[in-house]
Amino acid sequence: MTFHPLRFALLVTGPCYGTQSAADAYRFALALLGRGHQVDSIFFYREGVYNGNLLQQPAGDEDDLRHAWVELAERHGLVLDLCVAAALRRGLSDEFSSRQAGLSQWNVTAPFRLSGLGELARAALCADRVVQF
Repeated sequence: MTFHPLRFALLVTGPCYGTQSAADAYRFALALLGRGHQVDSIFFYREGVYNGNLLQQPAGDEDDLRHAWVELAERHGLVLDLCVAAALRRGLSDEFSSRQAGLSQWNVTAPFRLSGLGELARAALCADRVVQF
């Protein structure tokens, strides 16, 4: 039997801490990539946008899930999309949005980026499978 890698889009709606959904999504992405599948999109929505908060400071005995997402993205050339409306509503902002709002600080940096739901729609149309966590 021939192996045919699939293209996946992941939708993460849970925060880094307080639920297992973001950690499960991370482990699922690792497993997919380890088995030769392709992860085309990781889109963080609702409370999932908290995964992109640069200012998180987990306790020393906790996993740093934000850092793990960054390493995964850098290792595999992934972009981590945060829903712009959900992020701004929850106090997450990139440099452009902060400057546009007259703010001098921001807490979203690459490989995370603010993007619209159009990116999620595009990812869903292009993927073989969409999995929500």
